[in-house]
Amino acid sequence: MSNLIIEKLLAKTKRTDIPNFRPGDTVRVHVKIKEGDKERVQAFEGVVIKRDNGPQASFTVRKISFGQGVERIFPIHSKVIDKVDLLRSSKVRRARLFYLRTLRGKAARLRDVEKVERVEKAEKA
Repeated sequence: MSNLIIEKLLAKTKRTDIPNFRPGDTVRVHVKIKEGDKERVQAFEGVVIKRDNGPQASFTVRKISFGQGVERIFPIHSKVIDKVDLLRSSKVRRARLFYLRTLRGKAARLRDVEKVERVEKAEKA
């Protein structure tokens, strides 16, 4: 019985405006930042290295900033996220891309996949 109540509460806060993305995709996450009484939107652009599903779904984005690797975890259904833009899709063979943490420069590149191919494959199926 308690699961039904929890599911109803989570259904109210669920977001449907987030695009469908996978690990290996490059995304730009627009985050709302509150500074005093003002609120602004800041973009965080990087590669999705992990995505968790479930009621408290989240995803981890990694970028290189001034030579340092920076990772940030975003809850998918959070009100802090203004919007998510899918910039580029890459072909990867794993669900967790933690090996990118040890790679630098050209070694950290991922093979790009055209966005059109995904749509065509979906239409053929």
